[in-house]
Amino acid sequence: MKERPFELFVFDWDGTCMDTTHAIACAIQEAARVLGLGVPSYETAESVIGLGHKDMMSRAVPDCTDAIYPAYKAEYWKAYIKEEDRITGLHPGMREMLAAMKMAGLWSAIATGKSRAGLARVLSKTSSESYFCASRTMDEAQSKPSPDMLRQLSDECCVPISKIVMIGDAVHDLEMANNAGAAAVGVTWGAGRREALEKLHPIAVVDTVPELARAIGVEDLMK
Repeated sequence: MKERPFELFVFDWDGTCMDTTHAIACAIQEAARVLGLGVPSYETAESVIGLGHKDMMSRAVPDCTDAIYPAYKAEYWKAYIKEEDRITGLHPGMREMLAAMKMAGLWSAIATGKSRAGLARVLSKTSSESYFCASRTMDEAQSKPSPDMLRQLSDECCVPISKIVMIGDAVHDLEMANNAGAAAVGVTWGAGRREALEKLHPIAVVDTVPELARAIGVEDLMK
């Protein structure tokens, strides 16, 4: 059996497993527009994806005070669900890789800025629950870039941090890995830009799923 460098493969969800970047950024803008708040640029809205929900909103829309937040959150979800309904599945190639990893007995997990209810919804929608042995959401751990999610997953799965790799599209994902002392791989098909991801010194920044499979040492499973 091939010796692999990692024992636990932790995936971000939005923008990494599922192409939700556009849906989230547009929903952030639309909620601000409906409430008459300052509408952030698309780039600003995109840059906060991956944080906990309230952190996302406070950074992207500074006018969204604690008093306004409940109304903003409601408008955001209305806009987001409409956009998400247009997304039919996982990012191309991800299902095949995750399925091959599961078949080989490898452990995959999720660390996401989604709520538990939000993650359950998209896992069900994409029929991908069975690929993951564990997950952490923003209502169960400190928001990225805190190392809390990775530390909790390390404890739950009994895998040392040194044997964990974090895969994500945002700087928050890579910062979380750095803060935890875990390895990281950045993907360019989500919110993050190659230059920003490379500054955080991941083991690789990849443009395609086959490149990702090579970076995390599972390319042999894709043949």
